[in-house]
Amino acid sequence: MNKYIFTLLLSSFGLACFAQANISPAKPQSKKTAIMGAKLHLGNGKIIENGYLIFDQGKIIGVGDATLVRLSLTDATVIDGNNKHIYPGFIAPITNLGLTEFESVKATLDFTEIGNINTHIRSIIAYNTDSKVPATLRSNGVLMAQITPQGGTMSGSSSVVQLDAWNWEDAAIRTDDAQHLNWPATPKLRGPGGRNPLSSDALQERTQAQINELEQLFTEAKAYVEIEKPAVVNARLAAMNHLFDGKQKLFITVNAQKDIIAAVNFAKKHGVSPVIVGGDEAYLIIPFLKENNIPVIVKQPHALPNSTDDDVNMPYKNAGVLANAGVTVVVSIDGYWQQRNLPFMAGTVAAWGLDKEKALQTITLNTAKVLGIDKTTGSLEIGKDATFFISAGDALDMKTNKVERAFIQGRDINLDNLHKQLDRKFSEKYEAGKK
Repeated sequence: MNKYIFTLLLSSFGLACFAQANISPAKPQSKKTAIMGAKLHLGNGKIIENGYLIFDQGKIIGVGDATLVRLSLTDATVIDGNNKHIYPGFIAPITNLGLTEFESVKATLDFTEIGNINTHIRSIIAYNTDSKVPATLRSNGVLMAQITPQGGTMSGSSSVVQLDAWNWEDAAIRTDDAQHLNWPATPKLRGPGGRNPLSSDALQERTQAQINELEQLFTEAKAYVEIEKPAVVNARLAAMNHLFDGKQKLFITVNAQKDIIAAVNFAKKHGVSPVIVGGDEAYLIIPFLKENNIPVIVKQPHALPNSTDDDVNMPYKNAGVLANAGVTVVVSIDGYWQQRNLPFMAGTVAAWGLDKEKALQTITLNTAKVLGIDKTTGSLEIGKDATFFISAGDALDMKTNKVERAFIQGRDINLDNLHKQLDRKFSEKYEAGKK
């Protein structure tokens, strides 16, 4: 009974929070704007120490070194960028943002479905633009996200959104960018004192049965999409069509080196383009990854090692080891509200062996390339969306990250959020009490 009362109270608190954080999406850009004198972090590994950035109608129309050109800006709004930093909007991959609101309230959880094979599930149509979490992410520079389903063997398709919209149609940058597969992991025997409910042979047999099920699914799906007019519509098979024509990628969550190799070979066999998610042991098979041009989305750099035999600092170093070896690396973090800490994950990667601007790429241009949106975002380049932010300090450092203004497709977005509102509310209360 107490559990249900707690849930009801939490829901009521959530509704009260909603009322406090009523932030409408920004209006379209109405006038050409130029930012002068800022330090530009282009997102492609390059920096312009004293740069200019000009954007109009939501697109970047000028970017360069302010010391080398004379600009006529009589028709533009000019923003002083001296002693400021400009970054491309950060992109959060692999997140259930907007699919869940309160972890303890089941009615707000919409990121998983019943069953193991859910290729027909589209996360985008469940994405809640009224969630109060995205506003907290924007305040740290995270302006886009890949909304991803979870659970089962085939979880469904993800979509990429920008985080300031009225509804999911407005939010969508790219719909159904990838299908998501949780690879059947090779079973591990427990250590001394541990007990396995099944024998080693039984565990191996169960894993192989799951792989055989995937083999059958992909074989049937490939045959199905080649039929011009199927007599019977199969939504699960039809949803896999774009895996085979290259319009979708297959994101495979897998960690052990043996399983990574098996998963990549499986994808190649069926003619689909794989991306490894997790990849705790990817650093052990770097030549294989480079040979097959496989990107790796490193999850949760702030974590414990995968194995008791691993270097205790390996989670911190993993992304740097892979990137310095020539593997395309993306950094992610688990959860939804935790996404506000994404830039600091990249900062950790920079502190453990990766060049600072290359670390920035792991949450900007590299992510855009892996998600298939690099033609319009991910870096500060002419012709791309004006999706970026201005920070008073280093945005990868939690001590200096201070986002002062942010723009999504040229729109000057509101950076207020529930956390800031509560801070003001109680600061005023205690300040009043001192008088």
